[in-house]
Amino acid sequence: MRDAVTSLIRNYDSIGRYLDRDALDTLKSYFASGTARVRVAAVINGNASAIVKQAGSRLFEDIPELIRPGGNAYTTRRYAACLRDMDYYLRYASYALVAGSMDVLDERVLQGLRETYNSLGVPIGSTVIGIQIMKEIVKEQVAAAGIENASIVDQPFDYMARELAEKDI
Repeated sequence: MRDAVTSLIRNYDSIGRYLDRDALDTLKSYFASGTARVRVAAVINGNASAIVKQAGSRLFEDIPELIRPGGNAYTTRRYAACLRDMDYYLRYASYALVAGSMDVLDERVLQGLRETYNSLGVPIGSTVIGIQIMKEIVKEQVAAAGIENASIVDQPFDYMARELAEKDI
């Protein structure tokens, strides 16, 4: 898993260049936002089960057919699998926040996930909605914790949603 620093250095190393002003500004920004990113991760870590539970409740309230007979979250096993997956997305979003890089999402979550979900008949649209609901809940909790820049929460959740969403070919 790479973070923003190792990714930046790797990119410059691969083209044989010294770090320029843009690279140094990127590093400054990464380090300047470090405390906020760690605080957000602490909020997520301390409230993960409540976030997942609340997001699941909101998702099933918004899309009740998921928990009705024939729905993808119908039966206790499928319902639990849905919440388990939401917990994975939340945990990896926290890793991406701390790393300041979306590489962990590509490496550990997104590669092959869309194809797996399609083959299992898991509705990707509702998965994306669930990810966005978790983002909203995390942002609410981050704001309640007094962390000023709650917008840093957007990047990993939006990245997962965008990568999973249906794409025109």
